[in-house]
Amino acid sequence: MRVGRIGYINCYPVYGAIDRGEVKLPAELVTGTPAELNDLLVAGELDVSVISAVEYARHAKELVLLPDLAISCDGPVRSVALFSKQPVSRLDAKTVLISASSRTSVALLELLCRDVWKIQPRFAEARAEASDLDHLAELPHDAVLVIGDPALLLAQRDTYPHRYDLGAEWKRWTGLPFVFAVWAARRAADPGAVHRGHQALLTSRDWGLAHLDLLAAAASQATGVPVAACLEYFAGLDYALTDKHLAGLTDFFRRLAARGVVPDASLQFLHVA
Repeated sequence: MRVGRIGYINCYPVYGAIDRGEVKLPAELVTGTPAELNDLLVAGELDVSVISAVEYARHAKELVLLPDLAISCDGPVRSVALFSKQPVSRLDAKTVLISASSRTSVALLELLCRDVWKIQPRFAEARAEASDLDHLAELPHDAVLVIGDPALLLAQRDTYPHRYDLGAEWKRWTGLPFVFAVWAARRAADPGAVHRGHQALLTSRDWGLAHLDLLAAAASQATGVPVAACLEYFAGLDYALTDKHLAGLTDFFRRLAARGVVPDASLQFLHVA
């Protein structure tokens, strides 16, 4: 079985125990950006993967959602942010670069622009990984959406006078948590293998949440973000998928379905004994 994982540090609490041999995952791990993993899972090259919430909604007929596992926030997320040279109210008809690595974050930004901020920027896609940040600054733009580790690094640089945390903006708008990513399996995958993989991921997640100090030190070494900032980041993320999270996810899907962005499909769970 092949299991996908995002290369960003936001996945450390789920995969840290597996990487250290504390938990055995009976599968091959494949690392990529959220967008790459989305496409590989839909193409059948992965059996199980973390996947952007919006891509799960678009492909729910081919996928099943793994229970009690997600990447979400109930307020600031810190790693999904719009960095702007001017207040967001002045971005109407201005150029906003959007990360090519994420689809849920882009869909959320589009909702916020249209329904909350009442603006219509001109969107242009650009690479926004950590190695791209210097080049990104050279591109003509008024604001840029950055996700993952690069967003944490860009916040450290303090080069944009305005920063809008999309998790905080969603919470202010709806009062609900926001689910950025879920774990899903292909319906055609072997149910027994999926169940064993799911249980290993949950066990690893529980280990990770009990060892956030250790993971924050490793995350700091990998990214250059200070340990305290990494620990604060992990503390603001939630890796469960409770009824409260599902309410936020359903509300997000409802808003997208009303715009024709995703099918109006119900959430479907993998049945686990």
